[in-house]
Amino acid sequence: METGTLISLAIYFLAMLGIGLYAYRTSTSDVSGYMLGGRQLGPGVTALSAGASDMSGWMLMGLPGAFFVAGFSEVWIAIGLTVGAYLNYLIVAPRLRTYTHVAKDSITLPDYFENRFNDQSRALRLVSAVVIIVFFTLYTAAGVYAGGTLFLNAFGLNYETGLLITAGVVVAYTLFGGFLAVSMTDFVQGCIMFIALIMVPVAAFIILGGSEPVMQEIARMDQPMLNPLHGATVLGVISLLAWGLGYFGQPHIIVRFMAIRSIKDFKMARRIGMSWMIIALIGAMLTGIIGAVYMATQTGNLGPAAYLDEHGQLADSETIFIVLSQILFHPLVGGFLLAAILAAIMSTISSQLLVTSSSLTKDFYLAFMRRDASDSEQVLVGRISVVIVAAVAIALSLNPSQNLLSQVGNAWAGFGAAFGPLIIFSLYWKRMTYAGALSGMLVGAGTVLFWIYAPITIAGETLSSYVYEIVPGTLLSAITIVLVSKLSAEPSASILQDFDKMERRLKTDMD
Repeated sequence: METGTLISLAIYFLAMLGIGLYAYRTSTSDVSGYMLGGRQLGPGVTALSAGASDMSGWMLMGLPGAFFVAGFSEVWIAIGLTVGAYLNYLIVAPRLRTYTHVAKDSITLPDYFENRFNDQSRALRLVSAVVIIVFFTLYTAAGVYAGGTLFLNAFGLNYETGLLITAGVVVAYTLFGGFLAVSMTDFVQGCIMFIALIMVPVAAFIILGGSEPVMQEIARMDQPMLNPLHGATVLGVISLLAWGLGYFGQPHIIVRFMAIRSIKDFKMARRIGMSWMIIALIGAMLTGIIGAVYMATQTGNLGPAAYLDEHGQLADSETIFIVLSQILFHPLVGGFLLAAILAAIMSTISSQLLVTSSSLTKDFYLAFMRRDASDSEQVLVGRISVVIVAAVAIALSLNPSQNLLSQVGNAWAGFGAAFGPLIIFSLYWKRMTYAGALSGMLVGAGTVLFWIYAPITIAGETLSSYVYEIVPGTLLSAITIVLVSKLSAEPSASILQDFDKMERRLKTDMD
């Protein structure tokens, strides 16, 4: 590993640990402070924390790699995500912040579901908590795996060492600093990602000589790189756009909305978050397109041999950001750019780790084991849960199976279909019932699993190859919520009164 790269990584890790120490000393020891930052996040931290925990390494590796191969025919997923994120800020964020506060100061989503519907059976809490814990443990394992792989491929360390470094640093600042540390590190990591996704495509563009030679080379390529409809089908476009539906049900993203200090801050948070997201997405797309031009024209300097195949071409399109960062910049700057990938990975791991430990603490330990547990006891259990979830994730990532990786790839659809319609209806429809909520969640999750794993094919193709599973999952979940709520008895007078109370509080908060 180059000395400059090592220095950049050391600075990055020390900064993350320093933020964790600051959060440990300044955040309160009560459970709301540890798991939700005392609902005191500012708009900037809220926005970049939500964005960084959302995008992960996909922003710097997956998306540039897709554009490197297929050009702007992949733009639909970026459009879908952008629209979904904007609508999430607009229709979910303000109401969720107010409703979770009024509904007995709900700390987790299962906590909110139980309080919103006055669920005495606790089935809503139990089912939603199981979904969160199982899928986020797999998500966390995939993130740790990605960190170990990055250290192996980019830094020359062995996989196990990289895995333990990634997990160790994340666990350290999450364990001690809680939600505040996770959010503040996400903010810094979001800034690093933002700068990196501007620097890399701009530097490559300048070295290639500007717009004229770049456009000439694109015109000479085998496929129309700038045509968004090249090879597209109606169902294919719908599937890519439908990724945006997932935002309404992602616990690690919408928990940021629950933690902001005031709903009046959402306007600024939305502006910051959407500006960050749009510019970063454009940077990622241009990295792939301009990277393809660079690899086609600069044949004398295609980067380290480890990234090339036997024909001297890029072996894995998803490494284009890594290759450009090592070719175009001094090792000190290149180390900073590689730290951006690590930042993207770690921001998602820490968010998922904290949401999972919070659910273990509030939705299992407090709800079913120690209902009279003090705040300090809950914080202690939360910290122990961080270690347990991290240990399980490390164990899974030491020998990752294809089954694990494919399940994690479908978890976005699972969360979106199971929780998205449930959250939106719970915030807007007074007549929604407990039975409708539970049925909608089960149907949404079940449809996604059926769509992925059912031994049904059409012309030899699986159902998921025709349309992304979040589409039928979300649609059937929403229909189920409406039908079951209409067919079941109206909510009790106390639940209707609580809903009216939340509506009045929302109007007060917005004035």
